[in-house]
Amino acid sequence: MQDNKNTIAGWALAGGIAALGLSIISGKVFHADKPERPEKLGYVIEGVVSSEGEAAAEVPIATLLASADVAKGEKVFAKCSSCHSINSGGANGIGPNLYGVMGKPHASVAGFAYSDALKSKSGPWTFEEMNKWLTSPKAYADGTKMSFAGLGKAEDRANLMAWMNTQTGSPLPLPAAPAPEAATDAAPAAEGGEAPAAADGAATPAADAAAAPAAG
Repeated sequence: MQDNKNTIAGWALAGGIAALGLSIISGKVFHADKPERPEKLGYVIEGVVSSEGEAAAEVPIATLLASADVAKGEKVFAKCSSCHSINSGGANGIGPNLYGVMGKPHASVAGFAYSDALKSKSGPWTFEEMNKWLTSPKAYADGTKMSFAGLGKAEDRANLMAWMNTQTGSPLPLPAAPAPEAATDAAPAAEGGEAPAAADGAATPAADAAAAPAAG
């Protein structure tokens, strides 16, 4: 009986030693202790383009203004209403009254104490200038007293500008949307005829845009 126990113990010990040996050998062969990064990650899927390092093309603000939703713009203005009024003759608050701001010179609302950063800006509030302001007031006029971070969505900025442009006695004309780019390749010539001439359409520059809830 004792011999059987010794035999079983011996086989168990031998099996453990063999398993340990195989583990060490396989680790050396397959570098299990130091996993290496494969040269290529994953699988290549046809038709899928990596977005790594590529920024999505932004739609010109003029294009968005051409199809802007004024009603949605009024709702976006709710974010501005705690600091700004926009009715004719409205009082200044934390920020200046914004009635008729589109087309007005920068920092021109009477009775409001603008920051030097905004007073240094020349020219009127065009759609282009206002779009930059609404995107990031601080980036547009570093030193502005306005704490609003900006509107990240271009659609929101376009809708807001379109609505603010209606809050005036003389709204600005909306900028023309850029024309689609002309095809670069000529169409194949029809039998016995000539290839049609390429369209002569240079894109109209986008008038980036928007009036911002602007505290100086």
